[in-house]
Amino acid sequence: MSLILSMAAFALVTSITPGPVNVVALSAGARFGFAASQKHVFGAAVGFTLLLVLIGLGLHEVLVRWPILTQLIQWGGVAFLLYMAWKLAVDDGRLDAEGTATAPSMLYGAIMQWLNPKAWLACVAGMGLFVADGDARQVWLFAALYLVICYLSVACWVYAGTFLRRYLSNPQGVRLFNRSMAALLVASVGYLLMA
Repeated sequence: MSLILSMAAFALVTSITPGPVNVVALSAGARFGFAASQKHVFGAAVGFTLLLVLIGLGLHEVLVRWPILTQLIQWGGVAFLLYMAWKLAVDDGRLDAEGTATAPSMLYGAIMQWLNPKAWLACVAGMGLFVADGDARQVWLFAALYLVICYLSVACWVYAGTFLRRYLSNPQGVRLFNRSMAALLVASVGYLLMA
């Protein structure tokens, strides 16, 4: 039982702490509301869990053998996160009365995890800590725990954004919020590059 609690604690700490996926979840909750942002939450949880399973079942060995792949993933992730930060920074803050803006999709949430250096570090570290021997049952147990905890953690960020929504009723407030979220994304990229 202590192994399960340790896995759950690791999953909670790595899932609920600030990072690019959670910043986008906060922003989506503020802009689109809780229900509309659930596709992003589900996609992020499933995308992360799939990455975790693949690393646990051997992808890590491929990356160790060809380190250039790791660098390509890292730089692709950095470029993607900086692009997202730019899109937030230049947003005009209009709440789009016509309803043409859409919340981030399930695919967007999953891709974010695959391009997120924090997710890769958490997967490699978690598998190294809890499933170093490659036991497939342990991989699946860890993945099942992580799926639930990751979903709930990202959903908490959406909920926090939904709470902030009432304070973002004008374009100036939305612009300030979006630029703050863009700055957090850039800061998280800087942190991940230094790690």
